[in-house]
Amino acid sequence: MTKRLLALGAVVLTTVALAWAGAESQPKAGGAPKPVIQKAVKGEQCVEPTDYMRRNHMVLLNQHRDRTVIEGVRTKKYSLKECINCHASEKTGSVAAAKEDFCVSCHSYAAVKIDCFDCHSTKPQGSMAMHPLNAETAHYKHKLAAQSARPVSAEEMARVANE
Repeated sequence: MTKRLLALGAVVLTTVALAWAGAESQPKAGGAPKPVIQKAVKGEQCVEPTDYMRRNHMVLLNQHRDRTVIEGVRTKKYSLKECINCHASEKTGSVAAAKEDFCVSCHSYAAVKIDCFDCHSTKPQGSMAMHPLNAETAHYKHKLAAQSARPVSAEEMARVANE
């Protein structure tokens, strides 16, 4: 008899807990909360369609980085700087300062670490967001670090860039 009462109590408590958890006011998509994605503050249209950018932005940014750092080819189309210029929040002035900011919103939702900003500014800047020296010297040193047999930390890269 005691076992039946305990089992019934467990069922009732579980049902109440599930009903209470399901009563959240947050909108859900397929059982999970959606990230809050702010529209771009500047610009009329992204360089690619939204769905394409959601799936491929990391590939485009990495390819652009490699062309810029290794080959010295600079373009605006897929540059991190241009992304930041368009998507920086009017409230924080950044893409990664607050949980609602453009990059952080999705990356937190997807549980993906953003490492771009270990070196680069999260806010729109002038022509050189990171390097106080000329681009040619900085890119050459980045190229050497990229070809290193061991990983090079952001601190080491900054130290190399300032040498």
